[in-house]
Amino acid sequence: MTSNPVHRRTVLGGAAALVAGFALAGCGDGDDGPEPEERRKGQKIELTFWSWVPGIDKPVDRWNRENPEVQVKVEKVSAVNGEQYAKMHAAIKAGNPPDLGQIEFPVVPSFLLDNGLLDLAPLGAARHKGKFFGWQWQQSVFGKGVYAIPQASGPMGLFVRQDLFDEWGVRTPGTWDEYESAAKAVRKKGAWIETFAPTNGNRFAGLAWQAGAKWYAADGDTWIVGIDDEPTRKVADYWESLVRRKLVKTIPDRQNAWYKDLQTGAVAAWLGASWGDALLSGNAPGTKGKWRAAPMPQWKAGEKVFANWGGSTTAVFAKARYPKDALDFAVWLNTDPESIALLIDGGYGFPSAKKGYATADLDVDKPFFGGQAYSRIFADAGAHVDTSWRWGPGVDTLYQRLGDAFTDALADGGSFRAVLKKVQGQTLADLKGKGLKVESGG
Repeated sequence: MTSNPVHRRTVLGGAAALVAGFALAGCGDGDDGPEPEERRKGQKIELTFWSWVPGIDKPVDRWNRENPEVQVKVEKVSAVNGEQYAKMHAAIKAGNPPDLGQIEFPVVPSFLLDNGLLDLAPLGAARHKGKFFGWQWQQSVFGKGVYAIPQASGPMGLFVRQDLFDEWGVRTPGTWDEYESAAKAVRKKGAWIETFAPTNGNRFAGLAWQAGAKWYAADGDTWIVGIDDEPTRKVADYWESLVRRKLVKTIPDRQNAWYKDLQTGAVAAWLGASWGDALLSGNAPGTKGKWRAAPMPQWKAGEKVFANWGGSTTAVFAKARYPKDALDFAVWLNTDPESIALLIDGGYGFPSAKKGYATADLDVDKPFFGGQAYSRIFADAGAHVDTSWRWGPGVDTLYQRLGDAFTDALADGGSFRAVLKKVQGQTLADLKGKGLKVESGG
Protein backbone atom coordinates (compact mmCIF):
# COMPACT_ATOMS: atom_id res chain seq x y z
CA MET A 1 0.00 0.00 0.00
CA THR A 2 1.25 3.47 -0.82
CA SER A 3 0.22 6.94 0.15
CA ASN A 4 0.94 10.25 -1.46
CA PRO A 5 2.59 13.21 0.22
CA VAL A 6 0.49 16.34 0.31
CA HIS A 7 1.04 18.92 -2.41
CA ARG A 8 0.64 22.66 -1.92
CA ARG A 9 -1.55 22.69 -5.02
CA THR A 10 -4.12 20.32 -3.56
CA VAL A 11 -4.20 20.98 0.16
CA LEU A 12 -4.95 24.32 1.70
CA GLY A 13 -8.63 24.37 1.04
CA GLY A 14 -9.85 26.13 4.15
CA ALA A 15 -12.05 24.75 6.87
CA ALA A 16 -12.90 21.06 7.03
CA ALA A 17 -14.07 19.78 3.66
CA LEU A 18 -15.64 23.03 2.48
CA VAL A 19 -13.00 23.58 -0.17
CA ALA A 20 -11.63 20.93 -2.46
CA GLY A 21 -8.21 22.48 -2.89
CA PHE A 22 -6.04 25.49 -3.49
CA ALA A 23 -4.55 26.54 -6.78
CA LEU A 24 -1.33 28.26 -5.82
CA ALA A 25 0.02 30.49 -8.52
CA GLY A 26 3.49 29.53 -9.64
CA CYS A 27 3.86 26.59 -7.24
CA GLY A 28 5.06 23.27 -8.54
CA ASP A 29 4.14 19.95 -7.05
CA GLY A 30 7.56 19.44 -5.53
CA ASP A 31 9.68 16.33 -5.18
CA ASP A 32 7.80 13.40 -3.72
CA GLY A 33 10.98 11.60 -2.74
CA PRO A 34 11.24 7.81 -2.62
CA GLU A 35 8.08 5.75 -2.90
CA PRO A 36 6.74 4.68 0.51
CA GLU A 37 6.97 0.98 1.27
CA GLU A 38 4.85 -1.57 3.05
CA ARG A 39 6.80 -3.53 5.61
CA ARG A 40 7.21 -7.21 4.84
CA LYS A 41 6.11 -9.74 7.45
CA GLY A 42 8.96 -10.30 9.87
CA GLN A 43 10.90 -7.26 8.64
CA LYS A 44 12.32 -5.05 11.39
CA ILE A 45 12.27 -1.28 10.94
CA GLU A 46 12.92 1.85 12.99
CA LEU A 47 10.81 5.01 12.93
CA THR A 48 12.11 8.34 14.21
CA PHE A 49 9.80 10.59 16.22
CA TRP A 50 10.53 14.21 17.18
CA SER A 51 8.61 15.38 20.24
CA TRP A 52 8.84 17.71 23.25
CA VAL A 53 6.02 16.11 25.26
CA PRO A 54 7.09 15.43 28.87
CA GLY A 55 7.41 11.72 29.57
CA ILE A 56 6.86 10.70 25.94
CA ASP A 57 9.61 8.12 26.35
CA LYS A 58 7.47 5.95 28.61
CA PRO A 59 4.64 5.13 26.19
CA VAL A 60 7.16 4.79 23.36
CA ASP A 61 9.14 2.29 25.44
CA ARG A 62 5.96 0.34 25.97
CA TRP A 63 5.24 0.31 22.24
CA ASN A 64 8.76 -0.90 21.56
CA ARG A 65 8.39 -3.78 24.03
CA GLU A 66 5.14 -4.86 22.41
CA ASN A 67 6.21 -4.28 18.79
CA PRO A 68 9.72 -5.65 18.33
CA GLU A 69 9.50 -5.39 14.54
CA VAL A 70 8.58 -1.68 14.54
CA GLN A 71 10.85 0.23 16.88
CA VAL A 72 10.31 3.94 17.50
CA LYS A 73 13.23 6.18 18.39
CA VAL A 74 12.33 9.41 20.19
CA GLU A 75 14.39 12.53 19.63
CA LYS A 76 13.53 15.36 21.98
CA VAL A 77 13.23 18.81 20.40
CA SER A 78 13.04 22.15 22.20
CA ALA A 79 9.65 23.86 22.26
CA VAL A 80 11.09 27.25 23.27
CA ASN A 81 10.09 30.07 20.91
CA GLY A 82 9.17 27.66 18.13
CA GLU A 83 12.61 26.06 17.91
CA GLN A 84 11.06 22.66 17.22
CA TYR A 85 9.26 23.92 14.14
CA ALA A 86 12.28 25.74 12.76
CA LYS A 87 14.18 22.48 13.05
CA MET A 88 11.39 20.52 11.36
CA HIS A 89 11.02 22.96 8.49
CA ALA A 90 14.78 22.91 7.97
CA ALA A 91 14.76 19.11 7.91
CA ILE A 92 11.96 19.10 5.33
CA LYS A 93 13.88 21.53 3.17
CA ALA A 94 17.03 19.41 3.48
CA GLY A 95 15.09 16.28 2.57
CA ASN A 96 15.74 14.43 5.83
CA PRO A 97 12.78 14.92 8.19
CA PRO A 98 11.88 12.31 10.81
CA ASP A 99 9.11 9.80 10.20
CA LEU A 100 6.80 11.38 12.78
CA GLY A 101 6.63 14.66 14.61
CA GLN A 102 4.75 16.46 17.36
CA ILE A 103 2.91 19.35 15.68
CA GLU A 104 0.39 21.68 17.31
CA PHE A 105 -3.00 22.32 15.74
CA PRO A 106 -2.24 25.95 14.76
CA VAL A 107 0.85 25.15 12.71
CA VAL A 108 -0.35 22.11 10.74
CA PRO A 109 -1.25 24.31 7.74
CA SER A 110 2.26 25.80 7.68
CA PHE A 111 3.70 22.32 7.21
CA LEU A 112 1.26 21.68 4.40
CA LEU A 113 2.69 24.69 2.59
CA ASP A 114 6.08 22.98 2.78
CA ASN A 115 4.69 19.77 1.26
CA GLY A 116 5.85 18.39 4.59
CA LEU A 117 3.07 16.08 5.75
CA LEU A 118 1.65 12.85 4.41
CA ASP A 119 -2.03 12.56 3.55
CA LEU A 120 -3.14 9.70 5.76
CA ALA A 121 -6.56 9.31 4.16
CA PRO A 122 -5.39 6.76 1.54
CA LEU A 123 -4.07 4.67 4.43
CA GLY A 124 -7.55 4.47 5.93
CA ALA A 125 -7.07 7.09 8.65
CA ALA A 126 -10.76 8.04 8.53
CA ARG A 127 -11.72 4.76 10.18
CA HIS A 128 -10.20 6.14 13.38
CA LYS A 129 -12.18 9.40 13.33
CA GLY A 130 -14.77 8.19 15.84
CA LYS A 131 -12.10 7.59 18.47
CA PHE A 132 -11.47 11.32 18.86
CA PHE A 133 -13.42 14.46 19.68
CA GLY A 134 -14.77 15.69 16.38
CA TRP A 135 -13.56 19.28 16.44
CA GLN A 136 -10.03 18.15 17.28
CA TRP A 137 -10.01 15.60 14.48
CA GLN A 138 -11.08 18.35 12.07
CA GLN A 139 -8.11 20.54 12.98
CA SER A 140 -5.95 18.37 10.71
CA VAL A 141 -8.50 17.75 7.94
CA PHE A 142 -8.23 19.83 4.76
CA GLY A 143 -10.33 18.99 1.77
CA LYS A 144 -10.52 15.20 1.71
CA GLY A 145 -7.10 14.79 3.29
CA VAL A 146 -6.19 13.83 6.85
CA TYR A 147 -2.76 15.12 7.83
CA ALA A 148 -2.27 14.23 11.51
CA ILE A 149 -3.71 12.24 14.41
CA PRO A 150 -4.91 14.45 17.29
CA GLN A 151 -3.21 13.92 20.63
CA ALA A 152 -4.32 16.50 23.18
CA SER A 153 -6.09 19.82 23.55
CA GLY A 154 -5.73 22.71 25.96
CA PRO A 155 -9.12 24.01 27.16
CA MET A 156 -8.58 27.27 29.01
CA GLY A 157 -9.38 28.22 32.57
CA LEU A 158 -8.26 30.49 35.39
CA PHE A 159 -5.70 29.38 37.99
CA VAL A 160 -5.84 31.41 41.23
CA ARG A 161 -3.89 31.58 44.49
CA GLN A 162 -6.93 30.81 46.61
CA ASP A 163 -5.09 31.48 49.86
CA LEU A 164 -4.25 35.03 48.79
CA PHE A 165 -7.69 35.70 47.33
CA ASP A 166 -9.25 34.55 50.61
CA GLU A 167 -6.83 36.61 52.71
CA TRP A 168 -7.50 39.73 50.65
CA GLY A 169 -11.25 39.19 50.37
CA VAL A 170 -11.11 38.91 46.59
CA ARG A 171 -13.78 36.83 44.88
CA THR A 172 -12.80 34.54 42.05
CA PRO A 173 -14.11 36.39 38.99
CA GLY A 174 -16.82 34.82 36.88
CA THR A 175 -16.96 37.57 34.26
CA TRP A 176 -14.42 39.87 32.64
CA ASP A 177 -15.94 42.84 34.49
CA GLU A 178 -15.38 40.97 37.75
CA TYR A 179 -11.86 40.11 36.62
CA GLU A 180 -11.12 43.82 36.26
CA SER A 181 -12.50 44.45 39.75
CA ALA A 182 -10.37 41.62 41.11
CA ALA A 183 -7.31 43.09 39.38
CA LYS A 184 -7.91 46.39 41.17
CA ALA A 185 -8.33 44.67 44.53
CA VAL A 186 -5.20 42.56 44.11
CA ARG A 187 -3.19 45.61 43.04
CA LYS A 188 -4.19 47.44 46.23
CA LYS A 189 -2.51 44.61 48.13
CA GLY A 190 0.77 45.25 46.30
CA ALA A 191 0.48 42.24 44.00
CA TRP A 192 -0.73 41.71 40.44
CA ILE A 193 -3.51 39.48 39.25
CA GLU A 194 -1.76 38.57 36.02
CA THR A 195 0.69 39.54 33.31
CA PHE A 196 -0.20 40.52 29.78
CA ALA A 197 2.60 38.60 28.07
CA PRO A 198 3.24 40.52 24.84
CA THR A 199 5.02 37.69 23.06
CA ASN A 200 2.40 35.05 23.81
CA GLY A 201 0.36 35.16 20.61
CA ASN A 202 -0.97 31.68 21.29
CA ARG A 203 -2.76 32.74 24.46
CA PHE A 204 -3.98 35.97 22.87
CA ALA A 205 -5.50 33.85 20.11
CA GLY A 206 -7.35 31.85 22.78
CA LEU A 207 -8.74 35.03 24.33
CA ALA A 208 -9.92 36.22 20.92
CA TRP A 209 -11.36 32.76 20.20
CA GLN A 210 -13.50 32.91 23.34
CA ALA A 211 -14.76 36.37 22.37
CA GLY A 212 -16.08 35.05 19.07
CA ALA A 213 -13.25 35.97 16.72
CA LYS A 214 -12.71 34.14 13.44
CA TRP A 215 -9.16 34.79 12.30
CA TYR A 216 -9.32 32.42 9.34
CA ALA A 217 -12.13 31.35 7.04
CA ALA A 218 -12.37 30.12 3.47
CA ASP A 219 -14.45 31.23 0.53
CA GLY A 220 -13.86 28.93 -2.43
CA ASP A 221 -10.12 28.97 -3.03
CA THR A 222 -9.56 32.18 -1.05
CA TRP A 223 -8.50 32.59 2.56
CA ILE A 224 -10.36 35.27 4.49
CA VAL A 225 -8.15 36.72 7.24
CA GLY A 226 -9.81 38.58 10.11
CA ILE A 227 -7.23 39.21 12.82
CA ASP A 228 -8.53 42.78 13.08
CA ASP A 229 -12.15 41.72 13.57
CA GLU A 230 -14.50 43.26 16.12
CA PRO A 231 -14.26 40.48 18.76
CA THR A 232 -10.45 40.69 18.70
CA ARG A 233 -10.63 44.48 19.01
CA LYS A 234 -12.80 44.00 22.10
CA VAL A 235 -10.16 41.75 23.65
CA ALA A 236 -7.36 44.16 22.69
CA ASP A 237 -9.22 47.14 24.17
CA TYR A 238 -9.85 45.23 27.41
CA TRP A 239 -6.23 44.26 27.96
CA GLU A 240 -4.88 47.63 26.84
CA SER A 241 -7.06 49.25 29.49
CA LEU A 242 -5.65 46.96 32.19
CA VAL A 243 -2.10 47.61 30.99
CA ARG A 244 -2.45 51.41 30.80
CA ARG A 245 -3.91 51.53 34.31
CA LYS A 246 -1.07 49.31 35.54
CA LEU A 247 -3.47 46.64 36.79
CA VAL A 248 -1.44 43.85 35.17
CA LYS A 249 2.24 43.27 34.60
CA THR A 250 3.71 43.05 31.12
CA ILE A 251 6.54 40.56 31.59
CA PRO A 252 6.66 37.37 29.51
CA ASP A 253 4.97 34.38 31.09
CA ARG A 254 6.59 30.97 31.50
CA GLN A 255 10.02 32.48 32.07
CA ASN A 256 12.17 32.82 35.18
CA ALA A 257 10.92 36.21 36.37
CA TRP A 258 7.32 35.08 36.06
CA TYR A 259 7.98 31.81 37.88
CA LYS A 260 9.53 33.82 40.70
CA ASP A 261 6.40 35.98 40.87
CA LEU A 262 4.29 32.84 41.17
CA GLN A 263 6.44 31.56 44.01
CA THR A 264 6.35 34.82 45.95
CA GLY A 265 2.70 35.66 45.31
CA ALA A 266 3.55 38.78 43.33
CA VAL A 267 1.34 37.30 40.61
CA ALA A 268 -1.79 35.74 42.09
CA ALA A 269 -3.56 34.24 39.07
CA TRP A 270 -2.98 32.97 35.56
CA LEU A 271 -5.24 32.50 32.58
CA GLY A 272 -3.88 29.20 31.37
CA ALA A 273 -4.79 25.88 29.83
CA SER A 274 -5.43 22.43 31.24
CA TRP A 275 -1.76 21.51 30.86
CA GLY A 276 -0.91 24.39 33.20
CA ASP A 277 -1.30 22.11 36.23
CA ALA A 278 2.08 20.50 35.54
CA LEU A 279 3.65 23.84 34.69
CA LEU A 280 2.58 25.43 37.99
CA SER A 281 3.42 22.47 40.20
CA GLY A 282 6.79 22.03 38.51
CA ASN A 283 7.85 25.67 38.72
CA ALA A 284 6.21 26.90 41.92
CA PRO A 285 6.52 23.91 44.27
CA GLY A 286 6.56 26.15 47.33
CA THR A 287 2.94 27.08 46.69
CA LYS A 288 1.64 23.53 46.92
CA GLY A 289 -1.93 23.33 48.17
CA LYS A 290 -2.62 27.03 47.59
CA TRP A 291 -3.86 27.03 43.99
CA ARG A 292 -7.33 26.34 42.63
CA ALA A 293 -8.72 26.17 39.11
CA ALA A 294 -11.81 28.09 38.03
CA PRO A 295 -13.65 28.59 34.75
CA MET A 296 -12.42 31.22 32.33
CA PRO A 297 -14.25 34.54 32.95
CA GLN A 298 -17.19 35.18 30.64
CA TRP A 299 -18.10 38.28 28.65
CA LYS A 300 -21.72 37.90 29.80
CA ALA A 301 -22.80 36.51 33.15
CA GLY A 302 -24.26 33.05 32.89
CA GLU A 303 -22.66 32.17 29.56
CA LYS A 304 -20.43 29.14 29.03
CA VAL A 305 -18.13 30.03 26.17
CA PHE A 306 -14.56 28.74 26.24
CA ALA A 307 -11.50 28.44 24.06
CA ASN A 308 -8.43 26.34 23.55
CA TRP A 309 -4.76 27.15 24.00
CA GLY A 310 -2.46 24.81 22.14
CA GLY A 311 -3.39 21.28 21.25
CA SER A 312 -1.08 18.79 19.60
CA THR A 313 -1.07 16.11 16.95
CA THR A 314 1.16 13.25 15.93
CA ALA A 315 1.88 13.81 12.25
CA VAL A 316 3.57 11.61 9.66
CA PHE A 317 6.05 13.41 7.46
CA ALA A 318 5.84 13.16 3.71
CA LYS A 319 9.09 11.24 3.33
CA ALA A 320 8.23 8.55 5.88
CA ARG A 321 9.37 5.30 4.33
CA TYR A 322 6.85 3.10 6.14
CA PRO A 323 3.76 5.31 6.46
CA LYS A 324 1.33 2.55 7.42
CA ASP A 325 3.43 1.58 10.43
CA ALA A 326 3.86 5.25 11.32
CA LEU A 327 0.08 5.74 11.24
CA ASP A 328 -0.46 2.64 13.37
CA PHE A 329 1.92 3.99 15.98
CA ALA A 330 0.34 7.47 15.95
CA VAL A 331 -3.13 6.03 16.52
CA TRP A 332 -1.93 3.65 19.24
CA LEU A 333 -0.01 6.39 21.03
CA ASN A 334 -3.11 8.53 21.31
CA THR A 335 -5.85 5.94 21.94
CA ASP A 336 -4.34 3.01 23.86
CA PRO A 337 -5.50 3.34 27.52
CA GLU A 338 -2.10 2.52 29.00
CA SER A 339 -0.37 4.94 26.63
CA ILE A 340 -2.86 7.66 27.58
CA ALA A 341 -2.24 6.95 31.27
CA LEU A 342 1.50 7.40 30.77
CA LEU A 343 0.99 10.60 28.77
CA ILE A 344 -1.32 11.98 31.45
CA ASP A 345 1.26 11.19 34.09
CA GLY A 346 3.79 13.21 32.08
CA GLY A 347 1.46 16.23 31.91
CA TYR A 348 0.73 16.42 28.20
CA GLY A 349 -2.70 18.06 28.27
CA PHE A 350 -6.31 16.94 27.83
CA PRO A 351 -6.57 13.76 25.73
CA SER A 352 -8.10 14.06 22.28
CA ALA A 353 -9.34 10.49 22.57
CA LYS A 354 -12.92 10.01 23.72
CA LYS A 355 -12.23 6.85 25.70
CA GLY A 356 -9.50 5.12 27.66
CA TYR A 357 -9.45 7.39 30.74
CA ALA A 358 -11.66 9.11 33.28
CA THR A 359 -11.65 12.82 34.00
CA ALA A 360 -10.45 12.06 37.53
CA ASP A 361 -7.37 10.41 36.03
CA LEU A 362 -6.24 13.86 34.89
CA ASP A 363 -6.02 15.19 38.45
CA VAL A 364 -2.38 14.15 38.70
CA ASP A 365 -1.49 17.26 40.72
CA LYS A 366 -4.50 17.14 43.02
CA PRO A 367 -2.50 17.83 46.23
CA PHE A 368 -1.01 20.94 44.59
CA PHE A 369 -4.55 22.20 44.09
CA GLY A 370 -5.60 21.56 47.67
CA GLY A 371 -7.43 18.34 46.86
CA GLN A 372 -9.64 19.98 44.22
CA ALA A 373 -10.89 17.76 41.39
CA TYR A 374 -9.71 20.51 39.08
CA SER A 375 -9.90 18.61 35.81
CA ARG A 376 -13.68 18.84 35.92
CA ILE A 377 -13.25 22.56 35.25
CA PHE A 378 -11.31 21.89 32.08
CA ALA A 379 -13.52 19.01 30.98
CA ASP A 380 -16.50 21.35 31.10
CA ALA A 381 -14.54 24.04 29.25
CA GLY A 382 -13.56 21.53 26.58
CA ALA A 383 -17.21 20.62 26.11
CA HIS A 384 -18.07 24.27 25.44
CA VAL A 385 -15.26 25.32 23.12
CA ASP A 386 -16.43 27.18 20.03
CA THR A 387 -15.74 24.44 17.51
CA SER A 388 -16.17 26.71 14.48
CA TRP A 389 -12.68 28.17 15.03
CA ARG A 390 -10.19 27.08 12.36
CA TRP A 391 -6.51 27.72 11.86
CA GLY A 392 -4.98 28.82 8.59
CA PRO A 393 -1.51 28.98 7.07
CA GLY A 394 1.34 31.01 8.53
CA VAL A 395 0.25 31.00 12.20
CA ASP A 396 3.84 30.61 13.43
CA THR A 397 4.76 33.81 11.58
CA LEU A 398 1.56 35.47 12.79
CA TYR A 399 2.56 34.83 16.40
CA GLN A 400 5.94 36.42 15.79
CA ARG A 401 4.24 39.43 14.21
CA LEU A 402 1.90 39.83 17.17
CA GLY A 403 4.74 39.50 19.65
CA ASP A 404 6.85 42.14 17.93
CA ALA A 405 3.94 44.54 17.52
CA PHE A 406 2.67 44.20 21.10
CA THR A 407 6.22 44.63 22.43
CA ASP A 408 6.62 47.82 20.38
CA ALA A 409 3.23 49.11 21.56
CA LEU A 410 4.21 48.62 25.18
CA ALA A 411 7.49 50.42 24.59
CA ASP A 412 6.19 53.42 22.65
CA GLY A 413 2.64 53.73 23.94
CA GLY A 414 0.99 52.64 20.71
CA SER A 415 -2.56 51.34 20.79
CA PHE A 416 -3.42 47.67 20.77
CA ARG A 417 -5.89 48.31 17.97
CA ALA A 418 -3.00 49.60 15.89
CA VAL A 419 -1.24 46.30 16.62
CA LEU A 420 -4.15 44.36 15.14
CA LYS A 421 -4.33 46.58 12.08
CA LYS A 422 -0.60 46.23 11.49
CA VAL A 423 -0.54 42.46 11.93
CA GLN A 424 -3.61 42.07 9.74
CA GLY A 425 -1.77 43.83 6.90
CA GLN A 426 1.41 41.87 7.47
CA THR A 427 -0.44 38.55 7.47
CA LEU A 428 -2.21 39.35 4.22
CA ALA A 429 1.14 40.22 2.66
CA ASP A 430 2.77 37.06 4.07
CA LEU A 431 0.11 34.77 2.62
CA LYS A 432 0.07 36.52 -0.74
CA GLY A 433 3.84 36.08 -0.80
CA LYS A 434 3.30 32.33 -0.48
CA GLY A 435 1.07 32.35 -3.57
CA LEU A 436 -2.22 32.10 -1.71
CA LYS A 437 -5.40 33.89 -2.64
CA VAL A 438 -6.34 36.01 0.34
CA GLU A 439 -8.77 38.75 1.31
CA SER A 440 -9.29 40.88 4.40
CA GLY A 441 -12.20 39.93 6.62
CA GLY A 442 -13.61 41.15 9.90
